Amino acid sequence: MTVVEPFGLSVRDQTLEADVQAGLAAVEEGLLEATKSDVPFITESAQHLLRAGGKRFRPLLVMLAAQFGDRHAPGLVPAAVVVELTHLATLYHDDVMDEAVVRRGVPSANTRWGNSVAVLTGDFLFARASHILADLGPEAVRIQAEAFERLVTGQILETAGPDQDRDPIDHYLDVLSGKTGSLVAVSGRFGAMMSGADESVVNILTQYGERLGVAFQLADDVLDIASDSHESGKTPGTDLREGIPTLPVLRLRALAAAGGSAEDLELCRLLDGDLSDDGRHAEVLHRLRAHPALEQARRDTVRYAADARAMLAPLPDLPAKAALEGLCDAVVHRAG
Repeated sequence: MTVVEPFGLSVRDQTLEADVQAGLAAVEEGLLEATKSDVPFITESAQHLLRAGGKRFRPLLVMLAAQFGDRHAPGLVPAAVVVELTHLATLYHDDVMDEAVVRRGVPSANTRWGNSVAVLTGDFLFARASHILADLGPEAVRIQAEAFERLVTGQILETAGPDQDRDPIDHYLDVLSGKTGSLVAVSGRFGAMMSGADESVVNILTQYGERLGVAFQLADDVLDIASDSHESGKTPGTDLREGIPTLPVLRLRALAAAGGSAEDLELCRLLDGDLSDDGRHAEVLHRLRAHPALEQARRDTVRYAADARAMLAPLPDLPAKAALEGLCDAVVHRAG
């Protein structure tokens, strides 16, 4: 058994391991090439987060999905580069919106160069992704455009918040389906589609990716509370400080609204206060780490990962199927 880095996925088949490793190496070369500019400063800013590392979760899913068709099809690496460039671009924009100071263990682009450069660098990456996508054909362009619309819609819905008569947790899960699930779904879809897999396989891996993407983001929600910066590559409690209602906080508020304890109400009061104060922020983090709401969010993560795993049942028993099941386990482990 070997481990495919950087996500830490255990792979038990040597041929699959070799294919995935070769594919991810080619994607890395493609990402470096796609982020080069004739202007050295643009190259530096565009490669800032790329060189900081990352899990390459979406390209990995492309390569695994391709195992159900022609795993050496020429469109696979460009498609994987497209989804990862799109993801990277959203990180630049997210950090501006969240006023984040750390990303992937390094200063965020907005901290280093300011908001304008960070936003424009994200736009540059979107442009490069579109350029590569154009060579993959009109169907790929349409799929990516629809996913990008869902991604942006999810971000807008998160910013706007739920309607008055909408359950905040249901609203949030819809947000995640758009914000995160859409692009992970495209990763599975592109891998299967570009490899020429059967349409039924394409549909299964698209739905699998959507559910896995939500589970992945829910695990991030748990990590934002439970981890230190060494584990997550981000400052702990960044979402808390910015008032972003992640699932542990929404679970806490639901408990409080349903007749929670005095401690629940006090913690909600602290959350509603000024968390720019380091002492108050640390107190809220400490209390949330010990609160049942965090464990509920972990169970939600497990549920979505289990739903993703169940989608794979009709697929043939190839080593790639076991690896995709392993991705579900890896997501749950991150939130454990």
